[in-house]
Amino acid sequence: RVRIPLPVSNILWEHCMRLANRTLVEGYANVKKCSNEGRALMQLDFQQFLMKLEKLTDIRPIPDKEFVETYIKAYYLTENDMESWIKEHREYSTKQLTNLVNICLGTYINKKARQKLLATIDDIDRPKR
Repeated sequence: RVRIPLPVSNILWEHCMRLANRTLVEGYANVKKCSNEGRALMQLDFQQFLMKLEKLTDIRPIPDKEFVETYIKAYYLTENDMESWIKEHREYSTKQLTNLVNICLGTYINKKARQKLLATIDDIDRPKR
């Protein structure tokens, strides 16, 4: 057995938590279909995950907790709110943003509105290329 100093252990935990939270968002971005109940379950699952993490480590705040919570809450946005949200949240990948538009609003908005939101995402992504 090798003892790991507390500062090193904390750094390892932080990296693990950050990676786990980023992986959760990536998983949510791969969803093909999502009902209101599914969205609620995402939130519930994440809360359970946080409760378990808080028992395992004393690191507070949980790294990238807001990153996941903000993404899950975006599933509840309306068409009008989604455009401004997309512009404000550049920390998410093009794929993650596109999924929000296609899955969340896909059944609630017309094709023209969806294309407008996808064009907004494309405009944001263009300077990165």
